[in-house]
Amino acid sequence: MKNIILFSLVLTFIFSGCATWKGVKKDSSEAWETTKDTSKKAWKATKDVTNDAYESTKEAIHEATE
Repeated sequence: MKNIILFSLVLTFIFSGCATWKGVKKDSSEAWETTKDTSKKAWKATKDVTNDAYESTKEAIHEATE
């Protein structure tokens, strides 16, 4: 019984923001695009920081071994 009520509440919440299935698809598509963009930015930032750390470490080792 709790599952049915919870399911009904979830469906009501989903469809209250978008009245049609097209609205649900559009909203989820926009959310996916935002997620992809954010993931790309996060990956680039991580890659840049990792590259900087690698280069700094490599340079420090080189200087220490001269």
